[in-house]
Amino acid sequence: MSKPGVDFPGVGAGLVIQRQDGKVLLCRRLKAPEAGSWNIVGGKVDHMEASDDAARREAEEETGLTIGPVQFLCVAEERILADNQHWISVIYVTREFSGEPQLTEPDKLAEIGWFDPANPPSPLSVFSAKAFTYLKF
Repeated sequence: MSKPGVDFPGVGAGLVIQRQDGKVLLCRRLKAPEAGSWNIVGGKVDHMEASDDAARREAEEETGLTIGPVQFLCVAEERILADNQHWISVIYVTREFSGEPQLTEPDKLAEIGWFDPANPPSPLSVFSAKAFTYLKF
């Protein structure tokens, strides 16, 4: 069975969740690509799913938050040689959400927290680094 991102380029969706104070929600990944890195929330776009819907769905699944409207931020194409993975991700941003973030997928994510995008934790994923170049903070 072929796997997206490994056997052919995968399509992903990411979401920058930003509070009014400018801090963004990041999660530390447990699995490839970029295991151990801090990343915005997101994941694979399912067949026939709109990328903005995928970004919202993944964010709600990973954080327990209720996500409001999202806006397009950028596209990131990353070839992660260390993991032999190739992803094209459509990245969105939202400042409208409710609830308190929870670590709802401990098999995928080790930690979750709010960080200043101008001084993010390390290591920072390539997807997050790209998104932050487009983010207004």
